[in-house]
Amino acid sequence: MRMHHATSPPPPTVVSEAVRRPRVIVALHEGFYGAASGTGFSNRSFLTALARILPPGRLSVITPHVPETAGAHDRRWAAEVQQMLRQAEADVITSPGVQAAPESIQGSIQLCDLAGEAAVRIAERASRCLLIGLDIPFLGLAPYTSPTMDLLLVPRSMTALTRPKDLSRVRWEREALRAATVRGGRIGAISSHMRGHLLVNYAVPRGSIVSIPNGLIREEMARPTIVLPLPFKARAGFLLAMGRAVPTKGFDDLLEALLLLKQRGVRAPHLVLAAVTSDEHERPTSYQEDLAAHIHAHGLDATLITRFTPAIRAWLYNPALRAVIVPSREEPFGRIPLEAFAAGAGPVVATSAGGLAQTVVEGETGFTAAPRDAKSLASAIHRALTVLPRERDRLRSAGAALVRSRHDYEASIASVIGRIAPWALEPASSAEGRSR
Repeated sequence: MRMHHATSPPPPTVVSEAVRRPRVIVALHEGFYGAASGTGFSNRSFLTALARILPPGRLSVITPHVPETAGAHDRRWAAEVQQMLRQAEADVITSPGVQAAPESIQGSIQLCDLAGEAAVRIAERASRCLLIGLDIPFLGLAPYTSPTMDLLLVPRSMTALTRPKDLSRVRWEREALRAATVRGGRIGAISSHMRGHLLVNYAVPRGSIVSIPNGLIREEMARPTIVLPLPFKARAGFLLAMGRAVPTKGFDDLLEALLLLKQRGVRAPHLVLAAVTSDEHERPTSYQEDLAAHIHAHGLDATLITRFTPAIRAWLYNPALRAVIVPSREEPFGRIPLEAFAAGAGPVVATSAGGLAQTVVEGETGFTAAPRDAKSLASAIHRALTVLPRERDRLRSAGAALVRSRHDYEASIASVIGRIAPWALEPASSAEGRSR
């Protein structure tokens, strides 16, 4: 793996080695140095899959630098990603971090400028290029494409889903997608829900959309090696809910559902609620404070975790786990049910919001509730807690089968690359011979 800064030209030896070779370039913001959400996990999996699929030396990765002192930097995570890329003989180009927030229009424009300029330099010494922009910050890469460059954008969410009142951001995304499709770029749909959303809310032409169902790679189906100790009160049995500390995750609906169960005299296991952020906050965010106040005011049996670490996911393998709850109000895809299925955890209780409806099906792979409906969620949790052992085993088996059959992420990515850029998969000798 060769690492250099986007602001510096590569050494002459690198240029001479890379002349006329086809390249696949991936621009990403989250997932190289760590993860603050499912986006980071999905982006890392995407990179890992590409590193396996492509011939050695064909992958380039562009990412903004994140200093080790930043909360978003996970040293172990970053070391593992860099080792994986070294084995794939990949180039890594780090661009300066931008001052504006990546989710802001200005931040996205700056990220696209830096990544686009680096991609142009790579394309100048390659026969063909596939430029892949992962998630919203890189939707604006189209102006940097050339006749020898194919473009694939993979949004993992959209502002019209999460912040529909932010009209200027929605407009920027719509214009960026239009610019991409006008140039022949493809837009990856991570779920059938996202496909419909792109068609209806962003007017993306049907022929420009390619299906890349989100999923897991094999490392994510194995038991983690690092395990955090469970909170003491959870050791006799617990419920687990986890995700970013934002209202769209529906954690306040979950607390309200547990209060309803308590008022009905239903004794639920201890809740481990990981409503987290990876930023360095001296104190919890206002949303986390609201959750803590709700737990305290109603005497709920719960532990609130506010700081993110990937090791939280190891609790999916704990035998004391009684149910996994995903109370999202909106979810473009939803990785947590798949992670639970792969771990043999469950039952899984989820709302039917967005992509969750594809993976958690009432009575087949788990129990479902209406989004934003605490009463419906309370009923679903009660069904999960009273399910017979034989039925629980059947649900877990069905969930595991779903992951294997429909959510093999490496297979999904290989299929898409094979359709839109088959030259990228060809062995080095044949691909380079034909490009000369």
